[in-house]
Amino acid sequence: MKIQEQIDLHGEFYQLDMEMAFANQEDVFEVMEEVLYNTFKEFSKKKIAEHPFPRIPYKEAMLKYGTDKPDLRNPLIIQDVTDIFERVDLKVFNGKIVRIISVPKGASESRTLFEGMTDFAINECKAKGLAWLKVNDDRTLQGPIAKFIGDEEREEMLRRTNTNAGDAIFFIAEHEGIVEKLAGEIRAELGKRLGLIDENIYKFCWIVDFPMYERVDNGKIEFGHNPFSMPQGGLEALETKNPLDILAYQYDIVCNGIELSSGAVRNHDPEIMIKAFEKAGYSKEVIDKKFSALFNAFQYGAPPHAGIAPGIDRMIMMLTGEESIREVVAFPMNSKAQDLLMNAPGEVTKKQLDEIHIKLDIKK
Repeated sequence: MKIQEQIDLHGEFYQLDMEMAFANQEDVFEVMEEVLYNTFKEFSKKKIAEHPFPRIPYKEAMLKYGTDKPDLRNPLIIQDVTDIFERVDLKVFNGKIVRIISVPKGASESRTLFEGMTDFAINECKAKGLAWLKVNDDRTLQGPIAKFIGDEEREEMLRRTNTNAGDAIFFIAEHEGIVEKLAGEIRAELGKRLGLIDENIYKFCWIVDFPMYERVDNGKIEFGHNPFSMPQGGLEALETKNPLDILAYQYDIVCNGIELSSGAVRNHDPEIMIKAFEKAGYSKEVIDKKFSALFNAFQYGAPPHAGIAPGIDRMIMMLTGEESIREVVAFPMNSKAQDLLMNAPGEVTKKQLDEIHIKLDIKK
């Protein structure tokens, strides 16, 4: 199981919660970068990349790294060549998004790497296959799909992606929503197999400009992440833009491929909140009913505010070099969210239920 999946399964956690009044996104970054940099410097002998940490828009992260939790220790970058392969008569690529990962000096690697990566793509990533090519000294191509690529398309691909003689190229062709994840998994595995990951450094980055909304399976517009975040452009953006083009003041802090925390500039304006929920199909009555405490409080005026809350467990896991968050918590839960030491959750008695006025009406 991947480290991030282990973290997501862990139910109980401790966090360093920070809320700032009269603050914007950059104010949060400035404070949090100092905290994180000095904490990791104090408790680890590893090198820490200097701050300010890179700011990477969500859309760019999904293209270049195939994930919104990129490990910047891995120098490999995913690049898009879909338009080039629209002119190439290669059936398995037709109608699909085509991404490539160029590996410097990769052509000298043994066949074991190429066969191993193909097996990984099929067996671990559930891909249909993994095409690859080597670039010869004369810039001709060698590999299973080389004969399909014309001279003009070959040169454009090599030039645009800064791929040189002696490099290797791995191809990921899939539909939107699948190609990003698959390319990210291939990039991460290549980094491991080629020994490209520097284990002696912490590299932080901010992922910013998350989409405010997304289209779900039934075609409905829904909130992409935190519905109480401030949309970029405020009320004007909500009234004039396509919902799928609206970005939010939401951000994640990521270190070595692990998300330490999410945060946001909060939506403190009742009028903007109503319009934001309307875009996702929720009426003012729904806000009144489900979020009455927050909505009513904002009627009396609230300052612009923003916040973030990095997980202390996650930070300790990284500082101690553990690969499982279960190793740094006192009473870790299992995959069913059960605490086996404390035998929790447990059954409650009728007397306990009566005391808090809860009635169980279970049909036999």
